[in-house]
Amino acid sequence: MQRKLQCFLLLGTVFIIFFAIVHWDYVRDGTFYLHVASSSSSLPEVPTSMTSSERRTSEDSSRSVKSNLTIITPHLKHDLGPNNLMHTMQTSPSHLKLRQAHRRRIIRELCSANSSLNFSGKYKTFDQIPNNALDHLVVDDHHGVIYCFVPKVACTNWKRVMIVLSQNLKAPNGAPYLDPLDIPSALSHNATLHLTFNKFWRLFGRFSRPLMHHKLKNYSKFLFVRDPFVRLISAFRNKFALPNEEFYMQYGSTMLQRYANISSPPDSAQEAFAAGIRLSFTHFIQYLLDPQTEKKDPFNEHWQQMNRLCHPCQIDYDFVGKLETLDEDTEHLLRILGLDNQIHFPPGNENRTAVNWERDWFANISVSDRRKLYNLYEADFRLFGYDKPENLMHK
Repeated sequence: MQRKLQCFLLLGTVFIIFFAIVHWDYVRDGTFYLHVASSSSSLPEVPTSMTSSERRTSEDSSRSVKSNLTIITPHLKHDLGPNNLMHTMQTSPSHLKLRQAHRRRIIRELCSANSSLNFSGKYKTFDQIPNNALDHLVVDDHHGVIYCFVPKVACTNWKRVMIVLSQNLKAPNGAPYLDPLDIPSALSHNATLHLTFNKFWRLFGRFSRPLMHHKLKNYSKFLFVRDPFVRLISAFRNKFALPNEEFYMQYGSTMLQRYANISSPPDSAQEAFAAGIRLSFTHFIQYLLDPQTEKKDPFNEHWQQMNRLCHPCQIDYDFVGKLETLDEDTEHLLRILGLDNQIHFPPGNENRTAVNWERDWFANISVSDRRKLYNLYEADFRLFGYDKPENLMHK
């Protein structure tokens, strides 16, 4: 009996040591920190030659923020979604922390110089990014938060949240909006309501870059991403499947000329739809794959690669949310930021484009073009942990 007990104790000790070694391998590189606004930190001096309004803006933007660091540890080997049988376990605080560490680790590893992934802009420094490419970084100085918005990834609701936090918009009764859902959708996209990094040069001149660096170091930075192909389908549905005069005039009529062999498209989207002339998803994909497209202008933000909008290799994001786990990630982020009792995030769109629609939408796209499209968006797939859609890569 005593010998059996000794054997059990020995086996137990070996198992515990083995588990500790494996667990340490996961943990050692997974710890990260989220910054929550506090009271004091040194800032670059702001010029005294500003106008009074600029100086007030500068003082608000220069609010001292020092990080209270919330330690969040290791990573998971898989980014498990809400449909898993172990959903309850996966939405536990410990799982959500592991999920974030895993997502951030993928980005960090792929952005390293020795990774197998290469794409345009990977090796740039932050200061080499032009100001006009920083227009998606929204700053809230009141709470020490920076949000990089990606169109077609719940950005309307997150912009509403940022307006509520910044208190930059008054309701009809004269008081600041308190409920994001009360803010009209169109107003949420009004650029004048958001302080973005591309505005810093006009506000702070030569002090703009040091100020950006300060905020990037001390503020909590987050973004939300989405399966790249599903995002393209969503963009097409929103901008071209229904009459949209702005997008028809700027893009649609050109696509019809180039890829639908319509030499003189109707003057408006309404006329085109009335005549039964509609842009197809195939035409849209041809436009994206055409080397001539970006020789004239960069991609529109609704289909521009997410890494080109948010620069994850130059900006160390504290939180990476996904549309596929929006409810869980939003609740987790607001809790980390200490805003879960202040902000009620608006419910998601019931007509949201689904992942399982991909096969139908790509049915008329040749396998060759599907592969080219994957290459065009490969950096987004890999950086943000989305599997290559192998079912679309073969006949």
